[in-house]
Amino acid sequence: MTQVLVVGAGPTGLALACGLRMADVDVRVVDRAPRASTASRANFLHARGSEVLSRLGALGALPDESKRAMSVTSYLGERPLARLQFGNPAMHTAAPPMVISQARVEGELRRRLAELGVEPEWESHVTTVTQSRDDVVAELSSGEQLHASWLVGCDGTSSTVRKSAGIGAPGVRLSERFLLADVHLDWDLDRSGTTGWIHPSGLLGVMPMPDPSGDLWRVLAYDPDGSAGSSAPISEAEVLQRISEILPERSYRPDVRIGDAEWLSQFTVHRKLADTYRAGRLFLAGDAAHAHAPFGGQGMLTGLGDAENLAWKLAAVVRSRASADFLDTYEAERRPLAKDVLRGTSAVTAIDVTRSVVGRFVRDRVMAPLLGLPVVQRKATWAASQMWVSYHRGPLGRRFGPRPRPGARVDDVQSRDADGATTSLHACLGGTWAILRPPGGRDDAVPPLLNELAVVLERTDAVAETWLVRPDAHLAWRGVDERQMCDMLDSWFGIGK
Repeated sequence: MTQVLVVGAGPTGLALACGLRMADVDVRVVDRAPRASTASRANFLHARGSEVLSRLGALGALPDESKRAMSVTSYLGERPLARLQFGNPAMHTAAPPMVISQARVEGELRRRLAELGVEPEWESHVTTVTQSRDDVVAELSSGEQLHASWLVGCDGTSSTVRKSAGIGAPGVRLSERFLLADVHLDWDLDRSGTTGWIHPSGLLGVMPMPDPSGDLWRVLAYDPDGSAGSSAPISEAEVLQRISEILPERSYRPDVRIGDAEWLSQFTVHRKLADTYRAGRLFLAGDAAHAHAPFGGQGMLTGLGDAENLAWKLAAVVRSRASADFLDTYEAERRPLAKDVLRGTSAVTAIDVTRSVVGRFVRDRVMAPLLGLPVVQRKATWAASQMWVSYHRGPLGRRFGPRPRPGARVDDVQSRDADGATTSLHACLGGTWAILRPPGGRDDAVPPLLNELAVVLERTDAVAETWLVRPDAHLAWRGVDERQMCDMLDSWFGIGK
């Protein structure tokens, strides 16, 4: 019997499988697709996502292959309206995101998963899922009945797992169509960032895509007044035709020359949030649990966070180091975050596509000038990067006390390992805990069970406390008396004795 069955070989499912395998959990990954995708709608990976991939050992060549989006520039007609700057030391804004295809992210995750001994099983469609007190049975389209201790649905917005579990996912769907195209363009637009135009006919956005030619762009166009006048699908030829009409008009660049298209697609915006992330031995993660508008690059980013959070908790239960009740902390920490992200992406979508006089006035005359303020730039870029994510209000966190409070993300602290070699905190995480002790700190033995899971590091800064850091780089405990750390861990899942 498989310990964990992961349904869906997208970025969330692959990241979850990597995290579980790093903890020596037996995993199978199935996906209904005939093969790995070579094209994708997502192509923005913010700083938090890069951290997750790095801890999983799946960052690979992505930083070298990607472009860095140093800015997001918005135009109102031909007039520059606002410019959001990433990686600006003067304003302390968040690190710039990588512009890279989701297909390449998935490729690096598959590479890492193969190193860990697992390959996705393609053309394996889960038709039904049933569960008992002791296991889960997934029936595949091949007729195989696959038994697992736990099952995680990472199978997208139309999740079979979610439906089989009877979990509702209320939300809304915009009726108007959006167009997507990866197309070669000959024009003089700056490739150091992304650019958007607010136009009476609808929103237009473009971003540079990594390509040897140096002229490949991702184009996104809101098309409420297209030939079909609705969300009805149109052919790829019609998508390219509409892009050819929209691009010069809304960018005010009539001389742009449109070359060959590498990929064409269309979509309508879904916004939904699952009522719960767990039903017995079934869990939801990624798009199966939450669906977002594409603006801001939050969908894949949030899914990767789900995967990392669930992986170390599920591993603790599978390896009998925690009770099954401990898994309730997954939803308690991740669902409120998804709710906040969904609220933010919905607001951005409403602002970007508004056609009302009042809405346009607020956007163009009130919000745009505010976006130039350093404090607003910091807040906006950190919100997009998800480096702000904290679980201090959750069951494993602490709402009050000195910062960082338990539940907060811990920066990549420089430290020394047991041999005295210089290293960093995040480099030592990924399936393991870390105990950060002050220089010349205690030599007490680490609790036996924690000793199997944690690496002990010596800080190189002036903090005179011990910190216990979770595998997902969030603070679990801080203090001087490590007996209190053991008591806290024991209250979580009996790891402190």
